[in-house]
Amino acid sequence: MNKRLKFKILSFFMLLISLCNSEIFAEDLRIKINSGQVEPLPIAIANFTGLDAKSSEIGRQISDVITNNLVRSGQFKAVESAAFIAPPTSPSVRPNFSDWTPLGIKALISGSAKAINENQMEIEFRLWDVIAETDLVGLRLSVDSNSWRRVAHIISDEIFQRLSGDTGYFDTRIVYVAESGLQNKRVKRLAIMDQDGENHQYLTDGSFLVLTPRFSPTSQEITYLAYYKNEPRVYIFNLETGQQELLGSFPGMTFAPRFSPSGDKIIMSLADKGVTDIYEMNLNTQEVIRLTNSSSIDTSPSYSPDSSKIVFNSDRGGSQQLYIMDKNGAKVKRISYGEGRYATPVWAPKGELIAFTKMLKNKFYIGVMAPDGSGERLLAEGYLVEGPTWAPNGRVLMYFKQDAPVDNDKSSNVNLYKVDITGFREERILTPSDGSDPAWSPLLNN
Repeated sequence: MNKRLKFKILSFFMLLISLCNSEIFAEDLRIKINSGQVEPLPIAIANFTGLDAKSSEIGRQISDVITNNLVRSGQFKAVESAAFIAPPTSPSVRPNFSDWTPLGIKALISGSAKAINENQMEIEFRLWDVIAETDLVGLRLSVDSNSWRRVAHIISDEIFQRLSGDTGYFDTRIVYVAESGLQNKRVKRLAIMDQDGENHQYLTDGSFLVLTPRFSPTSQEITYLAYYKNEPRVYIFNLETGQQELLGSFPGMTFAPRFSPSGDKIIMSLADKGVTDIYEMNLNTQEVIRLTNSSSIDTSPSYSPDSSKIVFNSDRGGSQQLYIMDKNGAKVKRISYGEGRYATPVWAPKGELIAFTKMLKNKFYIGVMAPDGSGERLLAEGYLVEGPTWAPNGRVLMYFKQDAPVDNDKSSNVNLYKVDITGFREERILTPSDGSDPAWSPLLNN
């Protein structure tokens, strides 16, 4: 079980540059990730130096993780280490910027790893602006020697934020449903990993069916749906302690509840006598409130970031479409008017977009639209593509794809994928077995 790692920040330095230089940096170096496909920013990431073989190896691994994080975001292009003319020997050493300018480098990352004792290391890094020939941010951390990968994610977030103006998403985890076995004997168990697929662990043993895990936005807790003796039950799992509790049995439930942005409520859909409506539960009092009351199927609810609105899908208009209502169930308004059917809407963390699954002409799509239904864009497609979940900065979506079946007895491949909101960089996430129903955690250091 992963436990939240405790870090002691020894120092955090930010060089105060003049307003003029700050404006030049924002205009010339910062990337813009709200528009279409962008030209990746050329950066150099030197191997973190070490005083001994072990520290040097850890430093190299940290550099590799930072490189992979930034390059896979699609916003950065890393210059190969072999092209370095004179890599800095320490983050405290001012680089010779004239060596880097001919390579087209805009930003340089240098760092070091030093053993404090057998169990602790000191990791330091500094981000340099090659254009302005100044340092932008530095960080020194004292950590457990086995926590170097987590440090690399924290540093990646710091660099991403400084160069893009937006928060990163690298110091996060993904919980998902790991699948294996034949089609008619499918084993599904909860699994968790870092956002880059490392530090993989199973959370359940596969003795019962699990579905649709959901992360709390305020803590390292998840809800998930489990079928025990064919009865759907909802559990809350604390990832820090490994403890879980039964929230209740909910006949007719097909999707696990979602947390409210404050983490003290959950919203869910329940079926009763052929009618499915949306309910809200207060986790402190266990009070349940019914929010919709119609003869249609209302399901897959998701809160807006300020909790004032709820998006859901319903067939109340004759086909499966997306609707928005006030938090008390009032003022229901349809927002999807494109061709096909819409499902599993999820509100983006900043509120400007809603992700969804679309079904059209025997194909599935992952798309996004504004909360008023405008600006619909399809980002991914396939035989079966479902379950979008947002990175905490709202710039990347993860989901799962299932291939077309080729044998009635053998299950077709199911894999996790992610794509940025421009739709230009789709990437498969490697897992030990098939994977579905991903859920993205908040930043671990929040």
